[in-house]
Amino acid sequence: MRVIFMGTPSFSVPALTRLMEEGYEVVAVYTQPDKSSGRGRIVTPSPIKEAALKYGLHIEEPLNFKDEAVVNHMQSFEPDITVVASYGHILPKRVIDMSKQGCLNIHPSLLPKYRGPSPIAGAILAADDETGVTVMTVLPKVDSGHILAQLKITIDSEDTTASLTPKLFQLGADLLIYTIPRWIDGKILAQPQDESKATYTRSYTKDDGRIDWSMPAEQIARTIRAFNPWPGCYTTRQGKALKIIEAIPLPETQSDQKPGQVIKLGKADADVGVITGDGILLLRTVQLEGKRHHSVSDFMRGQKGLIGSILT
Repeated sequence: MRVIFMGTPSFSVPALTRLMEEGYEVVAVYTQPDKSSGRGRIVTPSPIKEAALKYGLHIEEPLNFKDEAVVNHMQSFEPDITVVASYGHILPKRVIDMSKQGCLNIHPSLLPKYRGPSPIAGAILAADDETGVTVMTVLPKVDSGHILAQLKITIDSEDTTASLTPKLFQLGADLLIYTIPRWIDGKILAQPQDESKATYTRSYTKDDGRIDWSMPAEQIARTIRAFNPWPGCYTTRQGKALKIIEAIPLPETQSDQKPGQVIKLGKADADVGVITGDGILLLRTVQLEGKRHHSVSDFMRGQKGLIGSILT
C-alpha cells in the first residue's frame, strides 16, 4: 500500500505516526514550505516535516499545484491512496483522483456540521455537548466528501480549541487506521453528506476576539474557550489590551451595575468578576498587553484601581 501523506501542523503528526506504526509504505510527505517566524524571523520547518525527517521519508514542499510539473511529479510516486490531515491547500481534481484507492481526509467535526476552517471553535461557540471526527473521501468542494467513518467525543465544560484539537486528531488518526483496510476491502460504503444539514465556519481575526460586555456571561465564556489559542479574547483598560485567557460564567448572579465594570465577589484576591449583559464573568487567568499571563490573584497585586473600573 503506497501512501502519499499531506499535512502541516503538529496535530497532523499522529496520523502520520499511526501510518508508520502500522507498516504502511509512505512514499512521499507533502507539507507547507518552511516559514520564518519570531522577532529574528527564524526559518522553521513544519511539524510534519520534522516528523517525516525523523522517519527518513521523502518530503515535498510545493507552493501550490498550479504548475503541471508539480502534479506530474506527484503522479510519479504511483500512490495507492492519499491521506490528508490539515494540509492547508485546496487540492485540484487531478490530485484528488490520482490515487488508485482515492484520497481520504480527516476532519475534526461530525460532518456535515462545521465545514470550513474553524470546526472545533464552531462546536464550542454553538454550546454543543459533543463533537467528533470524520474520515471522508475528498471532493473539490470544501469538506463535502462522502463519509466513511465517524467517532464522537464529549466536549467538557472547560475544553478549549487548544485542548480539543489534539484529542480530536489523535482520535482521527486511530479512526483512519481502522477505516483504510475496510475501505480497501469494500466493507465500508461511502455515504453522501446531507447538504440540507451542512453548516459552515470561517477564519477568525483578532478583531473577532474583542469582548462585548453586553453579551451574556455564558456566551462570553464560550467565546473565550473557542478562541483559545487564536485569535484570543481581549478587552481594554487604560488604553491597553487585557487578554482574558480563562473565565467562569456565573449566569445566576445579577447586578444593576454597568456591563464591563470590575467587581469583587469575595474577600480573596481571586474573587474578581466583570458585569455582563446577563450574569457575571469570574476571571481566572489574564494577560496585560506586553506582559506574561497571570492568575487573577497575582495580577491584582499590581493593579490598583482595577475594582470599580470599566473595561471596554
